[in-house]
This record gives sequence, structure tokens and C-alpha cells, in this order.
Amino acid sequence: MLKVLLSQRMLAFHALVLVIVPGFVWLGFWQLDRWEQRSASVELQQGNLAADPVPVAELADVDEDVDPTDRWRTVEATGTWDAEHELLLRNRDGSGGVGFHVLTPLVTEEGPAVLVNRGWVERGATALDQPEVPPAPGGTVEVTGRIHYSETEENTGLSNRDGLPEGQIMMVDVGMIAEGLPYPVYGGYVDLTGQEPAPDAAPEPVDVHELDSGMSLSYAVQWWVFTLVAVGGWIFLVRREISDAREAEAGARSAGDTGGPGSTGMSGGAGNPEDTGTPENTGKTV
Repeated sequence: MLKVLLSQRMLAFHALVLVIVPGFVWLGFWQLDRWEQRSASVELQQGNLAADPVPVAELADVDEDVDPTDRWRTVEATGTWDAEHELLLRNRDGSGGVGFHVLTPLVTEEGPAVLVNRGWVERGATALDQPEVPPAPGGTVEVTGRIHYSETEENTGLSNRDGLPEGQIMMVDVGMIAEGLPYPVYGGYVDLTGQEPAPDAAPEPVDVHELDSGMSLSYAVQWWVFTLVAVGGWIFLVRREISDAREAEAGARSAGDTGGPGSTGMSGGAGNPEDTGTPENTGKTV
């Protein structure tokens, strides 16, 4: 049987199983790890969205980014809008499809400004046209919103590029934006959820993108099922090869017992002339 299991065909199958089984097991644990990470992000988001509002200065500092564990927390700020330095974020989704988000600095009473995403507006007839943007109200306002850390190429996959219309950018790179402003700027930015007094017209509020744990746990289970299938297939093939070899061996043994030379079943003395009654043994001639 060892010769059967070490045949060239079976060795190739053994090698395949040794490669794919550890690979499937690793992929299962990788998907499980992704599920745990996503579940932790969901828990963080839900907890932060439910937390009580705090002043923006408690979670943001000038020239320092927002701590990722504080993302989605609700913050409050009081100040005045600086519409002169308002920017438009390109390729942002809203109820009417792809448009712009309106990013307006709010100069707080404490001195630093915080960048506030006031909401979504439709784009113009073409992507290069300037959209119609409801103006930020004058005077002192009290705003609330969800805080986020600065957008970068690494965490968004976006990148700012040259050749865009004036006042339009691709992402909220707070450090880059702060370089063009005449006052200090808190790290991170805020998605506006409310302001007092409320304006007559305003951009469409940005909906929170609620996270979910996805299908990673199901994928992990699927990879482990594939592992069991591979091992089961290997066991089945090994058993079949051994069974076929035993059947072939038994058939060969049976053929040797019934059809080989010297197997006629005749007695060894049948050809002895002394037992045949030939004339040599019938008596003497008279």
C-alpha cells in the first residue's frame, strides 16, 4: 500500500493538499480578523454618535489631527462664518447624485477656526461649472456637528490635483487648507448637523455613513468549509486508491491460482507404464 500512496500521481495530490489547506486556514483567520476590526469600528461609531456633545476644543487642537477614537463625536462651537475662504469638495454624493460639499471655516470665539462641511449641493451643467451655493449666514452662530480627522490619500484613496477650478479641492487636507488661511485652524473638520439661528436656505445635510461588520465572518466560515472539503477529498482519494490496489492484487492472485502452468489437476503417476497394462506387464509368451 505504501507504494500506491507514494506514486507520482498521489505525491502530486499530497503536495497540493499541503499547499491549499494551510492557505485556506490562513484566509479564514484573515477574514475573522477583518470582521473583528470592522465590528470594533461599528461599536466605536455607534458609541460616539450616542455620546453627549462637547466643545470642539475638547477634541481638537491647532496643528494636531483629531484622535481616530473621537471620530463621529458631536461637538459644539460658536463663532462667525468666513465665506470668503469657502471651498468646494468635488465628487461628493448626495440625494441628487454626485455634486459638491461646501466647506466653510467657522472662526470661533476662542480664536482658532474649525472647518465645517455645511452640506451637499448639486453640481452645475458640467463638472467645471460653479454650483449654486446657499450663502452662509452672517453674524454669530452656534453650530453642532460630527467631528472627523483630516482626509489624506491614505485614508480616502483621493488626491488633490492641479487644474481644478478656483476654490475647488478633492479632499479635506486640513494642513494644506490651513496654510492659506489668516488664522490658526483646529485639526480635523466637522460635518454640520445643526446651527442657531437656522438659515432660510442651506446645503443638504450630510448623512452619516453607518458602518457594518460586512460579510467577513461568513467568508471566514466559507474558507474553513473549503478546508474540510479539501481534507475530505484527500481522505476519499487515498481510500479509493488503496481499495483499487487491493482489488487489483486480489484479482491477480485469483488468476494465478486457476490458470497457471502445472495446474491441470492430473495425478503425477498417470503416465507410469507399470500401471497401464501394456504388453510388457501382461505375462510371458508361450
